[in-house]
Amino acid sequence: MQILSGQPMQSISGSGIPNSHQALLKNQHLLSGRLALLGVASADLLSELPFTGLAMSEHAGVFRSLARHEGWQTCFGYDDPALTEGSCDSIVVFLPKARAELEMRLALARSLASHNAQLILVGEKKEGIAGAIKQLKAVAPQAYKEDSARHCQVWCAQTIEPAPGYRVQEWLTWGTAESAGVSVEVAGLPGIFSQDGLDNGTRMLLETLEEQPVRADRLLDFACGAGVIGAWLQAWQAESKAPVASVDGVDVQSQAVICAKETYRRNGATGAIVASDGLASIDDLWPGIISNPPFHTGVKTDTSMTEQFLQDVKRHLQPGGELRLVANSFLPYESLIKRYIGRVERLREDGRFTVYRAFRGL
Repeated sequence: MQILSGQPMQSISGSGIPNSHQALLKNQHLLSGRLALLGVASADLLSELPFTGLAMSEHAGVFRSLARHEGWQTCFGYDDPALTEGSCDSIVVFLPKARAELEMRLALARSLASHNAQLILVGEKKEGIAGAIKQLKAVAPQAYKEDSARHCQVWCAQTIEPAPGYRVQEWLTWGTAESAGVSVEVAGLPGIFSQDGLDNGTRMLLETLEEQPVRADRLLDFACGAGVIGAWLQAWQAESKAPVASVDGVDVQSQAVICAKETYRRNGATGAIVASDGLASIDDLWPGIISNPPFHTGVKTDTSMTEQFLQDVKRHLQPGGELRLVANSFLPYESLIKRYIGRVERLREDGRFTVYRAFRGL
């Protein structure tokens, strides 16, 4: 797996060590033997622990930071070959956002477990740790609450039953994405693709690609997710008897990279899929870049990530090349695109989403 580091697509955990990591540090006396940390959100945790082990993150930027810590076996996501069955005596599972992802993470933990290994689940109350206990007890009925600290709960299960044979591919689900009469099959993992179909923003973007195609033989899909845009675009071009563009994809999350590769494989799409935390460290140029970037700002609008993204995009867009993206209409994209890329127009808008098209100056 190629991992590239750059500017983050989204905030990971803010400054300092997350509460869940601090709660583990307070209870590090529970740890013994060969250690595995699953779902690490901040590499600073490794500096605070007096021992080493295996550390996994599904975020490309965090993984890159983990790899700088000597003595640790670092892993990127759920399909890293270093995740060796039966190799760990203490497995710490940090609570993920998606409930279904917790099931997948617990299954991975049990595959790593040696005979008489212990499992420790740590999560914040606001993240839903209370509801996650039922999932924990489904695989470890003997689990008990060890501590409440830093707005978190720490649960421990002694002598969990190992479950070898874990393969992330067994967690794949398949859905269909359809636009302009063209359908593609899309791979899903927890938190990556909705079985309800396309989100409205992506649908609008695809409709503009059908109505007003990007004139380029090679494209980049930034924040590609499960690979919907690239797979659909190539299928539509083939059905329309138009030249088929190669569509490369980049995403920050390991599940997205796994899904995008599976989606491309299933649909016969072409293009390189890589994991990267932003674009700053990617050395390539494209005549066209398309994106449904995941910038969710909540109540307070923060344009700093958008500005960084557009600055990076400019460095990877050939002179005269087109940027096509969809974003929430309330976000101040238009003026920023004009500032960093060039002339910009709105191709479609419905009050909630807007599709922008811009061309980099020559």
